[in-house]
Amino acid sequence: MPDLLVRDIDAQTYERMKKRAKAKRQSLVQAARDALEEQFKPSKQELWSAADQLRAHIGTIDGNSTDLIREDRDNKEPYR
Repeated sequence: MPDLLVRDIDAQTYERMKKRAKAKRQSLVQAARDALEEQFKPSKQELWSAADQLRAHIGTIDGNSTDLIREDRDNKEPYR
């Protein structure tokens, strides 16, 4: 996993991070990770784009899956 070193953090910001981490009973490093993850999580547009790409990759499925689902559900074999 990559590492990130952040230099010259504002003293007030650092103290707020320490207090928040202590309040959540977590390390300062974990609080920083959580803050970065929250700030840089994918946007809805990025998620929808990934879903569209997956749908294009899979394609359409023809037919009715009801019979296949019933067959699987009714199968009494212990290892299917």
